[in-house]
Parts: sequence; C-alpha cells; structure tokens
Amino acid sequence: MTQQAERWFHRRGALAEGGWETVVDERTPGWEHTGVRVARLAEGGSIALEGTGVERLIVPLSGSFSVSYAEDGAASTARLAGRASVFDGPTDVLYLSSAATGTVTATSAGESRFLVATSPTGIVRPSRYMPVDEVPVELRGAGASSRQVHNFGRKEALDAARFIVVEVITPAENWSSYPPHKHDEHVAGHESQLEEIYYFEVAPTKDAPAGVDPERAFGLFSTSSSPAGEIEIDAQVKTGDVALVPYGYHGPAVAAPGYDMYYLNVMAGPDPERSWLISDDPAHGWVRDTWEGQALDARLPFTAGASASGGATHGTEQAR
Repeated sequence: MTQQAERWFHRRGALAEGGWETVVDERTPGWEHTGVRVARLAEGGSIALEGTGVERLIVPLSGSFSVSYAEDGAASTARLAGRASVFDGPTDVLYLSSAATGTVTATSAGESRFLVATSPTGIVRPSRYMPVDEVPVELRGAGASSRQVHNFGRKEALDAARFIVVEVITPAENWSSYPPHKHDEHVAGHESQLEEIYYFEVAPTKDAPAGVDPERAFGLFSTSSSPAGEIEIDAQVKTGDVALVPYGYHGPAVAAPGYDMYYLNVMAGPDPERSWLISDDPAHGWVRDTWEGQALDARLPFTAGASASGGATHGTEQAR
C-alpha cells in the first residue's frame, strides 16, 4: 500500500486510544466533520462518552448494552437489546444530543462490541432511542449488486444535527458502493460535500464449513481521485478496518466468495443542509441501467427480522 493510501486506510487497532479499539475525530489529520469510536467490552465493563459539543449515535455491533446519560441536569438510562452480530439484520440504536454525556455498559455474557458515530456540532437535537422495528431497511440494487441497507441515521428517520449514518450488508460475491461515486463538492440540487468513514466487518458465510478462521475473512475496497483531490485505496479489508474518504470516487466494496461483508458509513460536511446527493463516476455510471429487469439476490434479507423491520423496501437509486 502506498504512503498516500496509508494516510486514509487504517487496520484494526491502528487508531486505538484510551480503551477504544478505534478513534477517528477532528484531531485526525485531514479530518474535520465526522468521527467513529469502536470498543470491545466484557460483561459489566463500561466506557465513558465524555464531553459535549458532539452528537453521537450508539450502534451495537454484537451484544447488549445499557447507556446511562445526562442532559440538561436530567439523568436517563436506555437499554439496547443489540444483536448477536452485524449479519443478523438491524439493531436498535441510541442518538445522544450534543448536550449529553454518558457511559456505555455491556450487559450480555462474553465480549460485546459497539460503535459510536460522531460529528462535532453546537446544534442540539433531542436524544432519541430508536427500537429495531423503527429502523428503515432497504434492499437495494439487483443481481450481483444486491445489498441490504439499514437507514437509521438518514434524515428521513433521524432528526440529527449534522451526520448521516447507515450500515450495509453485502452478501458473498456481491458488489456494493457501486458504481463508484463521489460527494466532494456542493452543487445545489445535484451533489453534497461530505467526508465519509467506512468501518468494515467481514465473516464466513453461514454455510461455511467448521474450522474456517473468521480472522481470515476478507473483502476488497477501492477509491480513486476526483478533481477535488488525489486519493487511491486498493485494499483487502477485514473486520475492524477503517477507510477515510475525504474526497474522490469511492467503490466498489466487494465481498469475496465465501465471506459476507458489512460496513457502516458516517457522513457529514460543511453544507448548510443535511443531505446526501452523489455523482457517479462517468466511466461506470451506465452500470445502473443493467440492473433493470434483474432479480434481487434471493439471500436477502439476511433474517426474517430484517424483512419486517421498518418495512423493507427495494430501491436502485443510490450507490451505498
């Protein structure tokens, strides 16, 4: 991997800090609008969410959690039922306003993991618990471009101040974040200016034989330059890896045969409105037209719960 790519792609643990496995925030060189934190906790273990002036979305990756938080002198507790893994459909989530601080405690046996999407802001939106049955689930694309999107952090579902947060499940052998697309300049009504974080997890498919090492599961992720800046990532990605996309075309994200891929995206930028408008790479945008008439991948949704959550819909309009 080139030195330029290493600036924007980080292996699991490379950004560890203060009990967190991964920390990306405005202190990260070249970064300003978004952040992510990932932690692993044993049952009863806790980690603090300190400081105000940052909005947060707490997303269980595996296991259950209790979140105690304080806001405007009032104390509250939310219980997140979570899920066994990110490949078991959507999860309930908790949005904490930029006026809140809190503590997350693992409540399930064994090791639990969660992610906190962040964005610095002085705007205060109400804290909110979102149960799993309110999470909008979209089955997007067709054929080998079929994927499952959990839209809990889009403006249609969540009244946040700045960020947009979604997660995507891509079945083995499928392509997502495709065609390659960008959102690195503000063109009113056509494109948003948003920096973006990708947090990845990859796992053997449920029918993989016993003994397959989950630590060897992998996918592929790519970015390329645009007029806004030079960037080139061509990486084999594994669980816990993080890619930062400040500008440029990004995609595809490809799940290797035998391995399902998950990623969570955090997006925010300087635009006055909280919107997600993209421009396809002109060399590859034609691929969208080939989806018409193709069937959705029969492996989707991954669970019956995902099919019912928030009313699953089928769409082809975006590239996530």
